[in-house]
Amino acid sequence: MKVCIIGAGLVGCASAYQLARTGFEVELIDAAAEPGLLTSFANGAQLSYSYAEPFASPGTLRSLPKMLLEPDSPVKFRLRADWRQWAWGLQFLAACRPGTARRGTAMLLHLAQLSRRVLDGWMQQEGWSVGFVENGKLVLCPDEATFARQRALVAFQAKLGCRQEVLSPAECRAREPALGERLDGVAGGIWTADECVADPYRLCQALVDSMGALGGRTSFNTRVNGFVREGRRIVAARTSRGDVSADAFVLAAGPHVAALASEAGFHLPVYPVKGYSITLPFRGEARPRASVTHLGRKTVFAPLGDALRVAAMAEITGYDMSIPESRVQAMIDSVEAVYPGMCRTESPKPWSGLRPATPDSLPRIGRLASTNLFVNAGQGALGLTLAAGSAAKLSDELVRFAA
Repeated sequence: MKVCIIGAGLVGCASAYQLARTGFEVELIDAAAEPGLLTSFANGAQLSYSYAEPFASPGTLRSLPKMLLEPDSPVKFRLRADWRQWAWGLQFLAACRPGTARRGTAMLLHLAQLSRRVLDGWMQQEGWSVGFVENGKLVLCPDEATFARQRALVAFQAKLGCRQEVLSPAECRAREPALGERLDGVAGGIWTADECVADPYRLCQALVDSMGALGGRTSFNTRVNGFVREGRRIVAARTSRGDVSADAFVLAAGPHVAALASEAGFHLPVYPVKGYSITLPFRGEARPRASVTHLGRKTVFAPLGDALRVAAMAEITGYDMSIPESRVQAMIDSVEAVYPGMCRTESPKPWSGLRPATPDSLPRIGRLASTNLFVNAGQGALGLTLAAGSAAKLSDELVRFAA
């Protein structure tokens, strides 16, 4: 059975590799020149297996007015003449209810733990060199109210199998000595020892190489423009290089899955949430041991070999990929506040990416109605964390379909 996967970011590459492992004939298609060049290229690099709270939550709802009104806010929402954005926004507000957020947290954590098991198995078998390190993660809380919400989240997640520690500011510095003395009045932190980092671009490359070794094929520089249908069955994808036939098709094109699904007659509630990153080389031998997330600055810091990956911001503003200098400077300022003098900032390698987000932060994985079209998308800011588990779930769905 041949499966055509559209989209070669982390989720698409993981899906292609897992399906090839399972025994499917696989063809991976992407408009870019190689895998991992867009949303997955320079994302935050954190594998947050125990920290998978939905963006839609009561806490986000409470802080939303302030964040949206501040000119330099890490969160921006600009209304556009796009009904999909309006519909997504209304569904997002509905998903901010406490019960919905708790159920979403439980589902994301379950998928994250599956991802850990699957990716660990792949790594042990393949021995990829992708900057993978289990170095732990420290979440810094800027005030007592945030700290209290995080302690409550730790208690809730403990019931779901997560092992985390609540730390005082002094204990945060002891856990991560690289932190500067100026921590913006941090009230405390949450430590998770078994969190990891990996280079997302290198992982995409490794997944595709291993898929190829299993017989999978790739078609890059190939744009999908629509589908050829016979009744409810899709028989081919119309591409810039001609029709590609298959027995089943998988939409894994990140923020562009909604447009592709629309071509096939389906609506998917996936909308882009723009984020930014910079990658800064370390000045000397001193460097962080662990990943750090600063909730006050809405910024993540992940050491990747000789450089620090810094990622931040959430902008619901459409498909614009521009990188304002003010956003780059805000990330540099955060680095100097958290790790003063540790990184070279003159060439920050700025990047922007569109996270494929659903209103409730839960990815959409599985078959669309009674067709041979499948979807694996909507992982949002957790694409690196959830890619392996999402691929395993998709593979199970296709095995059932093939039977």
